[in-house]
Amino acid sequence: MKALLALEDGRYFFGRAFGATGERTGEIVFNTSMIGYQEILTDPSYAGQIVVMTYPHIGNYGVNQADVESRRPFVEGFVVREYSAHFSNWRAEGSLDDYLKLHGIVGISEIDTRALVRHIRERGAMRACLTTLTEDPQQAIARARAAPRMVGLDLASTVTCDHPYVWNAEARTLDPGNPVPGHPPRFHVVAYDFGIKFNILRHLAARGCRITVVPAHTPAEDVFAMKPDGIFLSNGPGDPEPLTDIVATIRRFIGRLPIFGICLGHQLLGLAFGGRTYKLKFGHRGGNQPVKNLLTGRVEITSHNHGFAVAADSLPQDEIEITHYNLNDHTLEGMRHRKLPIFSVQYHPEAAPGPHDASYLFDEFIRLMASDENAFQNR
Repeated sequence: MKALLALEDGRYFFGRAFGATGERTGEIVFNTSMIGYQEILTDPSYAGQIVVMTYPHIGNYGVNQADVESRRPFVEGFVVREYSAHFSNWRAEGSLDDYLKLHGIVGISEIDTRALVRHIRERGAMRACLTTLTEDPQQAIARARAAPRMVGLDLASTVTCDHPYVWNAEARTLDPGNPVPGHPPRFHVVAYDFGIKFNILRHLAARGCRITVVPAHTPAEDVFAMKPDGIFLSNGPGDPEPLTDIVATIRRFIGRLPIFGICLGHQLLGLAFGGRTYKLKFGHRGGNQPVKNLLTGRVEITSHNHGFAVAADSLPQDEIEITHYNLNDHTLEGMRHRKLPIFSVQYHPEAAPGPHDASYLFDEFIRLMASDENAFQNR
């Protein structure tokens, strides 16, 4: 079966359909990772987006339940150069094609992904339509142009959990054959779910945290009643600026509890400090982004998935210290408060599937909670 991918600027590509039949629209973006397609599909930060993989051969190791990063896939569509119908891996439980069909995700293969990615890099991320329902490019282009723009779009509210829940300690295990060493819970962390990934929760649990995950719009009073030792602000999709009530809630925690933010959580924290955010031309997505740690002078290879960034010059310099920046485009990648136990990064230290250069940041969060605990006891 044929599939058609059409962009809002009039460019279009015909290819071969795989996965579900149907039609989806969304912002088209690209990911430069060589592996991890299942983690990408199930990352809620991709809600509202059609993802293009730059690595040419996708599907060869199948899918399994252990590698999912959320309750279901959230991408709108999936674009690859070559789909492998035959998979081989001892952990595989099924094919990528069947997985996409099960979850209603349209895929397209046999297109020139190099030309497509170069087009996105030159023109910027834009709206697109991926369809198996029509072979008329003009119809598909019109549907792409009718799709909502990412700027101003609140998607965190659509992917968050419905009710608070306690993360199951047994779910720390990434691979049933290789359990992550755990510690008895010492700290209680309340994690705001703006699109949280399971591997974040695994990292916190493996370091001795009891984690209560709460919906994105949970009031500060409800969280204070839980008596947490720290607040975690998760990754998530969409534009941070419409989330004004969440920013106001975060301000309630500043100076009261240690805070750690990742990705959208980092952007929301930047807004809470009085900064501003802006849309990147085509974003950072992949597992090979170089970030410089200004505190150590080391370069970390990191996992990214974001289309917005915090403007470094908009932050109050007397309060906020820049800790990391991107070596590709010099955008802000990390910050911390000069006096309070608060820090955040734009990238993904939880990785899944990798790299793991930045996992030390979870240890830093534990250290801040321990220091805050000692300071409280000494007051």
